[in-house]
Amino acid sequence: MTFPKILLTGAAGQVGFELQRTLGVLGEVIAIDRTECDLADAAAIRQLLDAVQPDLIVNPAAYTAVDKAEGEPELAQAINADVPAVFANWAAAHDVLLVHYSTDYVFDGRKAGWYGEDAQPNPQSVYGKTKLAGEEAIRASGCRHLILRTSWVFGAHGGNFLKTMLRLMQEREALNVVADQIGAPTSAALLADCTAQILARYLQAGQPAGFPFGTYHLVAAGETSWHGYALETHRLAGLHGYTLRCDGEAIRPIPTSAYPSPAPRPANSRLATDKLQSTFNLRLPPWQDGVRQVMTLLAR
Repeated sequence: MTFPKILLTGAAGQVGFELQRTLGVLGEVIAIDRTECDLADAAAIRQLLDAVQPDLIVNPAAYTAVDKAEGEPELAQAINADVPAVFANWAAAHDVLLVHYSTDYVFDGRKAGWYGEDAQPNPQSVYGKTKLAGEEAIRASGCRHLILRTSWVFGAHGGNFLKTMLRLMQEREALNVVADQIGAPTSAALLADCTAQILARYLQAGQPAGFPFGTYHLVAAGETSWHGYALETHRLAGLHGYTLRCDGEAIRPIPTSAYPSPAPRPANSRLATDKLQSTFNLRLPPWQDGVRQVMTLLAR
């Protein structure tokens, strides 16, 4: 049996870290991070691809500093748009599948209800605009691709909202948390598990041209606000025996307008996942499950 060679970017990131675990059962994983290849250097990426000759490319690497991107649009463009184009063009030329991760920030967040994959993008930030440009470059290349849009990613590895809240709850007697932005906290482990399930199906089918390639939304089930997310983190922290300086009532809900930031955030980040679940026969668990799992890992 021949195992595929899988090139994985962003190995040090939240999703890349988990993908090393789940993709290892499918083939030989060549995991790289920014110390091994400058992801803003298109020539270096081409050289890497020619050297590795991967059978699959999985690209969770991204410029994700949303506010910082407002002052570094060229770097965000290079990593979020130009490099995915390099991957896509190489994949098209070599008949290789590219898996790429995108974001709820491609939408403006003004829609009522859930965003389907065919909803009109209208990004409001440099981050969102460059991620959309990456999507468009991949589609324009004609390569076999899966674009997985997600939101509010967290995990036991790396920095994220959950870990920040957990630290602040131990340091401060009161917290103000935005309550008018709605989305689904999605664990990096869930993204990695689903990706591996989809790729296993692709490989078992003999990499058919008729495989359901395209754009899919992949987030945990349910919805909450950042404030609701913080309250669940607080509840679980108490159950795990953390010494907390603030109680639940001291976690105060505030509007987005009370917490200004350089980059605008979508007020509505709800992504509909019906297409992914029905196409790949997957069940996406409630967001609370992922939070509970990560809190358990952090408490060990």
